[in-house]
Amino acid sequence: MFIEVADKAGFCFGVKRAIELAESAAAKYGEVLTLGELIHNEHAVAELERKGVHAVVNASEAEGKPLIIRSHGVARKVAEEVRKHASTVIDATCPFVKKIHDIAAALPEGAKLIVLGDREHPEVVGIVGSTDCTAFACRNFDEIESLFERGKIDENDEAVLVAQTTFDRSRFLEYSRKTAEKYGCVRIYDTVCDATVKRQECARELAIRAALMIVVGGSNSSNTRKLADICSEYCKTVFVTSADEIPLQIVKGLRSDSIVGITAGASTPAYTIKEVHERMNEEITKTTNENEEDFASLLEQDQSFNRLYTGKRVKATVVSVSKKEAVVEVGAKQTGYIVREELTNDPNAEVEDIVKPGDVIDAVVVKVDDSVGTAALSKKRVDAQLGLEKLQIVKESGETIEGTVAQVVKGGVIVIYENIRVFIPASHTGVPRGGKLDDLLKKPVKFKIIEVTNERGGRVVGSIRQANKEVRDAERAKFWETIEVGQKFEGEVRSIENYGVFVDIGPVDGLVHTADLTWNRVGHPKDIVKIGDKISVVVKSYDPEKKRVSLSAKDPDDNPWTKFVAEYQKGDVIKATVVSITEFGAFAQIIPGVDGLIHISQISTERVTSIASVLSVGQEVDVKIIDIDEEKNRVSLSIKALMESAPAEEEE
Repeated sequence: MFIEVADKAGFCFGVKRAIELAESAAAKYGEVLTLGELIHNEHAVAELERKGVHAVVNASEAEGKPLIIRSHGVARKVAEEVRKHASTVIDATCPFVKKIHDIAAALPEGAKLIVLGDREHPEVVGIVGSTDCTAFACRNFDEIESLFERGKIDENDEAVLVAQTTFDRSRFLEYSRKTAEKYGCVRIYDTVCDATVKRQECARELAIRAALMIVVGGSNSSNTRKLADICSEYCKTVFVTSADEIPLQIVKGLRSDSIVGITAGASTPAYTIKEVHERMNEEITKTTNENEEDFASLLEQDQSFNRLYTGKRVKATVVSVSKKEAVVEVGAKQTGYIVREELTNDPNAEVEDIVKPGDVIDAVVVKVDDSVGTAALSKKRVDAQLGLEKLQIVKESGETIEGTVAQVVKGGVIVIYENIRVFIPASHTGVPRGGKLDDLLKKPVKFKIIEVTNERGGRVVGSIRQANKEVRDAERAKFWETIEVGQKFEGEVRSIENYGVFVDIGPVDGLVHTADLTWNRVGHPKDIVKIGDKISVVVKSYDPEKKRVSLSAKDPDDNPWTKFVAEYQKGDVIKATVVSITEFGAFAQIIPGVDGLIHISQISTERVTSIASVLSVGQEVDVKIIDIDEEKNRVSLSIKALMESAPAEEEE
């Protein structure tokens, strides 16, 4: 077996600085007080006690004595109280914590401050007390969301989000992303300490390779508990405050080539880490020649390992359900419960719709409260991990899936697919710019997965638009395979141009030239139709390579030429209305849709040099049909012929 200590383990800069200041002050003054325990490590505190560094609860206890403000920082009023009583004030507030105090102090009275962290933690208490604005401590995004839902924070408020320096970085990124997507009024500052992040990253990297992780730190240390939570996601993890607490029998269940990892919280002295390393090395050497025992059996025998801890995966049997939660049995002394929000991501789902008594489900422990004998679990977090793996496969295969739009958020919508929240940006919803995303709410939609990441708690992005495009592409392909000249469609006018209109006939848009809009004379297409009109069209021609379709809106049964040849013949004298004048003559309407040409030579028996001086548009004239060309659908008219026949009739 191999023992490996994480690269970043033990004292951070802020804690190391605080201890150095305390030891220096104790050496100078003989005794120095700290407001609260200097660090969250009982062994380190005991060592400081021996050096003359003593903790007090209230500032008044430091009357006339030097006092240290610990690295967690304190509220403004507490600092003022300290200065009233202490003879000397030594401020050991961590610079990273001080930075958050400065952000909070700069906010105006009407602003709102959101602090991600443990509201009981002294660092969070100090941050909240360093501002004049209204401040809230939240542990997760649900609590942030609740502030807006209950009207504690309004979209018009100036709001700022910060985090406890030891807050889990991945959870901070997840919660801040969700906040930014849904609440644009919130300014976000990443205040998680870099040393904390690096320590967590090193612990995670080692835990992935290790068979066992020993996490060393104070029992009340927040950052050490987070390290244990992270490591427990990847391997067996033991949280101890010193080498004496290590359950050495666990080594017997490990393979001979296993790695045993050691990491430590920011308040853990180097000598404690060394002691743990030496104790583990002794036990490994001692058990090297012993027969390996089945680790699972050992855990069954040692009841201390049946305890629930944060991050532990369990099989939970549903005992009962109510409107707000499900009570479950997890094979431990604690009673497990799963609130509705941890059962599903769907805000519209009810508990009884998700689980029923007798169901056995996979869940993960999110909090253990031994004082009341309960454990809070989450089903959706287990589902989320399995769902991410499944959706990664869906993404790679290009499969189109279906889910229900559960929520409209800033910048898009949230679709629930098998209990996974999928964010679909507004540009990928298929809703046109300026359209209402609310129209999609609670409706089933088909979409594709375009992004899956495991970072920041898991992020999935989908696209309805891409799924719709795939459907349209398939419809277009089928359209070009089946289209025929003469095929009829009911279409919708999409756009109007000077030369005609484009009509949506399903998979494609076809062009109806102005001349093909109606049998009647047309000045501009907009005089006949408007955008959105439904019209019947027939295919005149098509070009699959250029993807063009030429359409006609003329109904063959209404062809005015057919009516004309049935009612009129050559030699008929009729009345016609002049509709246009050209250089070579004038066109006159005989019936709607059929015009005849009065050539300049047929206007008068006398020479005509200016047609406009003889005829005008709108003038009704008597004419004689002198020719009908049925092949070319042309009619020739004459006024002159009637003038020439008049003298002959008078002579007779």
